[in-house]
Amino acid sequence: MLRSQPDSQSPPGLPREFTTTHWSVILLAGSASSEEADTALEHLCRTYWYPLYAYVRRQGHSVDDAQDLTQSFFARLLERKHLSLADPQRGRFRTFLLSSLKNFLINEWEKSCSLKRGGGHVFFSWNEQDAEGRYLAEPIDGLTPDRIYEKRWAVALLDQVMTRLREQYTANGKGQLFDALKPYVWDDVMAEGYDSISARLGMSEGSLRVAMHRLRESFRELLRAEIACTVQSSAEIDDELRQLVAALRN
Repeated sequence: MLRSQPDSQSPPGLPREFTTTHWSVILLAGSASSEEADTALEHLCRTYWYPLYAYVRRQGHSVDDAQDLTQSFFARLLERKHLSLADPQRGRFRTFLLSSLKNFLINEWEKSCSLKRGGGHVFFSWNEQDAEGRYLAEPIDGLTPDRIYEKRWAVALLDQVMTRLREQYTANGKGQLFDALKPYVWDDVMAEGYDSISARLGMSEGSLRVAMHRLRESFRELLRAEIACTVQSSAEIDDELRQLVAALRN
């Protein structure tokens, strides 16, 4: 099993290094109470809630209904009512989330309509998340609800990695360097040459090339570690990486 890199952003209650993934912890806990599994589940849900909201909106639900549905779904999920239905053979957390949401939309919308918004539970503040603002900024590209879910999942995962990477660089006094190189961490093609960036940062071109190499290495390590949180075994990481790239390109 993959050993994650030490992670200052791991949710409270989880060890800085552990030999199982977040999703494996949740699956192993099943429907039984487990503080570690509860913490891992809430961390993953808070990180990847937006793809589900986008899926519900793309299904044609209004803003209010989509907020109600998403809030209620997470409230019930965190009450662990659906975890016992998780199929360990499916492996991926994103697959479990989407299939659970589809079942929820089919079977429980009438019940949730009769409850207070979010079933009386508040998972997050819609004003703080600005979910609809993000949704309206989505390109009108004809993607199906499932495809928009996959694409938003990939973007959310990359955003999480870049946030953690910037925090690491800022903590080491290298925030300016990170901001200058961030646009090129994913792509070898650089719109601005090394000579121009190094002059702007007051570095030699050789030092900047080394810094770029290290940034990309750190990015790849953090990306694999983030993906590892959402699959059951290390054997699934490379396949998930390929699907992430495909989702971003489509």
